[in-house]
Amino acid sequence: MDKTDKSLLQALQRDASPSMSELAEAVNLSKTATWRRVKNLQDNGVIKCQVALLDAQKVGLGLSAYISIRTSAHNQLWMDQFKGLVESISGVQEVYRMSGELDYLIKAQVRDIEDYDRLYKQLIRAELTDVSASFVMETLKHTTELPLDNL
Repeated sequence: MDKTDKSLLQALQRDASPSMSELAEAVNLSKTATWRRVKNLQDNGVIKCQVALLDAQKVGLGLSAYISIRTSAHNQLWMDQFKGLVESISGVQEVYRMSGELDYLIKAQVRDIEDYDRLYKQLIRAELTDVSASFVMETLKHTTELPLDNL
């Protein structure tokens, strides 16, 4: 990946909606060269997909929750079942298996505390030792951009 690819990726991370002509102008390339580079980045899996990022507040999902999970079950069957469970729960956006004392960290976006309680009741179907949630009071920074400057 060269400097031009990085410039393309930075521009697309900020806003993927401009036309290929506008993107080409922004990175100082021809439309065809830009299209080829973007296609190559897609084909190689660098660009996974292009999506619209929604404002959670404006669509009525104003409560962000980070849920810490501990379990005493540490086997493949349990992990597969837990993965299936969290994939099926509406509102769960991200799930990470963690190192250290915490086993899993979940990010969820819900309407309110009652909606979180619905999600919680679905989660505890799994064999969990501890479930603890923290709720976002204020977002100071949120970005989906990866830092490509120092690569």
